[in-house]
Amino acid sequence: PLQARPLILRHAPTMDYANRFDRELAGVFETREHDWRMGAVVYQVLVDRFAPSADLAAKRHLYPEPKQLRRWDETPSQGRYVASHKLWSHEIEFWGGDLASTRARLDHVQRLGADVLYLNPICLAFTNHKYDALDYLQVSPEYGTRDDVKALAADVHGRGMKLVLDGVFNHMGRNAPIFREAEADPASPHRDWFVFGPEFAGGARAWWRAENLPELNLENPAVREHLYAAHDSVVRSYLRDGVDGWRLDVAFDIGFVFLEQLTRAAHAEKAGSLVVGEIANYPKEWFPSVDAVMHFALRRLIIQLVNGQLDIAPFAAMLQRLIDETGIENMLRSWIYLENHDTARLATTVPDEKARRLAQVLQFTLPGAPNLYYGGEVDMTGGDDPEMRAPMRWDLVDAGHPALAWTQQLIAMRKAHRALRIGNWRPISTGRLLGYERYTDRARDTVLVLANPTDAEISETVMVANSKMMDGTRMVDLIGPAGQPEVRLSATLMQVSVPARSARVFSPDVAPPGGYTNYKRVQ
Repeated sequence: PLQARPLILRHAPTMDYANRFDRELAGVFETREHDWRMGAVVYQVLVDRFAPSADLAAKRHLYPEPKQLRRWDETPSQGRYVASHKLWSHEIEFWGGDLASTRARLDHVQRLGADVLYLNPICLAFTNHKYDALDYLQVSPEYGTRDDVKALAADVHGRGMKLVLDGVFNHMGRNAPIFREAEADPASPHRDWFVFGPEFAGGARAWWRAENLPELNLENPAVREHLYAAHDSVVRSYLRDGVDGWRLDVAFDIGFVFLEQLTRAAHAEKAGSLVVGEIANYPKEWFPSVDAVMHFALRRLIIQLVNGQLDIAPFAAMLQRLIDETGIENMLRSWIYLENHDTARLATTVPDEKARRLAQVLQFTLPGAPNLYYGGEVDMTGGDDPEMRAPMRWDLVDAGHPALAWTQQLIAMRKAHRALRIGNWRPISTGRLLGYERYTDRARDTVLVLANPTDAEISETVMVANSKMMDGTRMVDLIGPAGQPEVRLSATLMQVSVPARSARVFSPDVAPPGGYTNYKRVQ
């Protein structure tokens, strides 16, 4: 009724400008910000190869024959099969790095802007890669001791970072005393820790038939007690030492049930700890068995896209399905990697520098936790195993390699923009470009990404389906060179040009000079 209108007008205007969508999301992004696992920048280190020991001479006795100690300036190469040890000679070549030398180089990791230090296996093992554990509860003496783990964790925490270890709980090493005992004595209490039989090469079930890696019988409750269930188990005791999480090797082999048990045990020991699985399978059903996965498929998609082996349309379709079916919060915890100890180096798989920089933009702007492999920040090269495990090129760091500045720029951009760390994702409507938006409940957080993996510049009109983006908003280019033409949003549309094999990343200018902003009632 008309007479009711003055009553409404007499009410004081509310200062709560949140709409119903904001109310539905109330607290979601704040909760994500308090979860260190979401959107973290992870820096991966192979301890033997990251930093040279301060006193290598005092450690030489720790590398007896047939092991070999190499000079830091040597690069690994394919070796010969050593039948007596059922492994390859390049698996027992060492460069001498240890936990103390890793700790001495934390300044570099911190200056990069990493949030998490992730170490490849450090448990007592025969090989350099340590995926053949002899005793999980001991640290390999070439690396140090459990006290060194505690000291490293304390130093990492003092720098505002977290520490994640690599857990290899699907298999042990053939030289493990408990395996040798079980192999020799059918009455051994450890006999059922493994699966023996004449149908297996070498007499025991081994991971991918690698005889040096006999698989653990996880169906045996005693094995699970030792690994993660008991108070003094491997998983729980290292968490008490100060470790913040575990990356689980070949987690898909461990299976849904045992992974979920392990993850619950880790959370019970340390609330908010991380369990990330090396799972090459489609990730959808692996949650909550793990907190996060390593994105095998996303790595391949990105590399094929920037190398011109995959068109934008199928990439965009597969990306959207992956994100939708994995779930945004699971995506935010999961690791986006472009190279690691099992793959050729990014500078080798993507030799074109522009294409490589584009791949890194995608890595740092898609929802997830970017995983940097040591040396990637200076474009270290290397092919398949063992070339990708070369010692860290500190000479390139000291020389100020241009890739280092680029990596620092990308990390700084993530830290400056909340949406890139913990924001949602949705596509931008485009014709020939790859476009997506990272957004939160606040308009000012919005980041727009437009990528062009083709060999020609693309200019087109795109639509940004964000109800909070105001007409006339000037868009700030976060990574482009200075002097680019101004880009504005006009009635949800944006005219943009993206050079070949590059990307443009924009954020809105919500507080232009002059005192007026049309964002004053839109948060």
